[in-house]
Amino acid sequence: MSVPPNRQRTIATKRVRINEQIRAPRVRVVDPQGNHGIYDLEDALRMAREQELDLVEIAPSADPPVCKIIDYGKYRYEQQKKEKEQRKKSQTVEMKEIRFGPHTDTHDFEFKTKHARNFLESGNKVRAYVQFRGRNIIYKDHGMDLLRRFIEELSDLAKIDQPPRMEGRRMTTILAPHKKKT
Repeated sequence: MSVPPNRQRTIATKRVRINEQIRAPRVRVVDPQGNHGIYDLEDALRMAREQELDLVEIAPSADPPVCKIIDYGKYRYEQQKKEKEQRKKSQTVEMKEIRFGPHTDTHDFEFKTKHARNFLESGNKVRAYVQFRGRNIIYKDHGMDLLRRFIEELSDLAKIDQPPRMEGRRMTTILAPHKKKT
């Protein structure tokens, strides 16, 4: 069973040249002890073979390309480990929505603000909007006051990502959590 071209693993897309696949006539070689120098490709390949290791092209865009004498399997393992660590560290931020009407009552406002506070504390962005239906569109000032009060209530743990503005029959604002100090 073959893998479709658009679903090949990331390792396949970041094709790394090893040994005879390297095309540059001269390369900068870093050996396992950390010594480095510029050599002809044949000399670099011979050095790698003498140590029973591979010549792996690490920085192909450098002039001359940087190659390392290392076991290719070990190199791939380390690269996969680094990618996994980066994926673990990257955090996906979700957008949570809070909906108000132009005549939202005080209790409902406090209840929804409490939910927004929980969303922001868990690192998510919050989109708050006032939905105007029918003739309620004449109460835009009520909607603006509501969103300003909402922003003020959450100002201790959020910053304004997008100030309140009209989008069709909705008045929308987006709040993002402050950066955590770790």
